[in-house]
Amino acid sequence: MFATQLTVFIENRSGRLCEVLNVLRNNNVNILSLSLADTTEYGLLRLIVDNPSLGKEKLLENGFSSLLSDVSIIKIPHKVGSLQELLRAIDKGNVNIEYMYGLSIESEEAYVVLKASDTAKIDAILAENNIETVSCEQIAGI
Repeated sequence: MFATQLTVFIENRSGRLCEVLNVLRNNNVNILSLSLADTTEYGLLRLIVDNPSLGKEKLLENGFSSLLSDVSIIKIPHKVGSLQELLRAIDKGNVNIEYMYGLSIESEEAYVVLKASDTAKIDAILAENNIETVSCEQIAGI
């Protein structure tokens, strides 16, 4: 199962992040998780939101360049070594992890958002190893 991630390209300058978040807030798009990486000139804001299509549409209307991509939101036990077990299974399947970030939710479980080079293959690896994935809707309900 895949979730849709909203990625926004923003200039690396004061106030620009708030402008993006205001567009989402003003259009009732709830942010479930985010990751912000920067270079000297621009930022790459990755978001898990409850309505990625609406978020992209409204950001475009407000002059922000964005894209939607498939990611896996993976549920793992919240215990020492769980992430390494997940990564070992993915490594055995010979899939490259492009990036990953944690998803913070009040839960007994831990969640990570993972973007792989081969989405079909990562989905198969996760299923073969009985590793549970969740949707944006499920995360919003937790």
